[in-house]
Amino acid sequence: MLVSTPAPTSAPVRVGIVVTDSYPAEDLDHDTAPVVAGLRARGIDAEATVWHDDTVDWSAYTLLVLRSPWDYPERYDEFLAWLTHVEQVTHVLNPPALVRWNLDKRYLAQLADLGVGVVPTTYRTSVDDVRADLAAFAADAHVVLKPTVSAGSRDTGLFRADDPRALDLAARIVGSGGVVMVQPEIPELSAGREKSLYLVDGEPSHAIAKGALLAPGGGLIGGVYQEHPEPVASTDDEDRFARGVLAAVQQATGLGMPLYARIDLVDSAEHGLVLLEAELFEPALNLHVAPAAVTDLVVSAIEHRTR
Repeated sequence: MLVSTPAPTSAPVRVGIVVTDSYPAEDLDHDTAPVVAGLRARGIDAEATVWHDDTVDWSAYTLLVLRSPWDYPERYDEFLAWLTHVEQVTHVLNPPALVRWNLDKRYLAQLADLGVGVVPTTYRTSVDDVRADLAAFAADAHVVLKPTVSAGSRDTGLFRADDPRALDLAARIVGSGGVVMVQPEIPELSAGREKSLYLVDGEPSHAIAKGALLAPGGGLIGGVYQEHPEPVASTDDEDRFARGVLAAVQQATGLGMPLYARIDLVDSAEHGLVLLEAELFEPALNLHVAPAAVTDLVVSAIEHRTR
């Protein structure tokens, strides 16, 4: 008598949406809950997972999607070690190799070399070099200083070029082992005309304006990092620019199309369309102000990547 052997069953799909364990009231995660709910509605076992929770078995997940681990700058080495671990046991998006490249804003220089318009920037590892940069500006010109590794505008300041507080900030960044970015002020950026264009699997999904963030003289408007996202339309030129940025990212890294991307840009009278940041790691998607179809688009893209 022949005994039939049951056909092997595939492991159930399980998705972890990577977050942290607390957020300031002015900078909440509005994206994880609707994404988890959307995945569950499609029969996918999805949950939020805190990246530094030592009790989590990361190998149990089919896919990890980096969403809002926004405390990583304070735990930078720990985060890099976590990335190394999880990429060995499961699939992570966006991929850790892309995240590592994106963590240091010196990637902007690589993209500029590939023809992407960026804000003119120097990258300095000594206060003397920053002092020389500032001396090259007119005394009443305004400049922006920030570290190459940062999030939420940490240690970022807008100053007159002759303001001694600019050098104080530079000294703090260099003293902590960082690299200082020195940029001219872009007046349109200070006027709140920055746009963030989102792309899912390389295609534009929505855009927001978040208003100006930096207060003259250093620090943030209102004293805290708080975006005020408002849905806006993107132009055909801006969409082409954003797609071009992602094409340059792929050329620079040798990696495939990111699952998600946020391209921060501003249309400058002096420089034209320029890239402020290509956020390929943990951008707030601002789903709470986006059309409902955008959440479905994000969920569909994640579901497709589990196959």
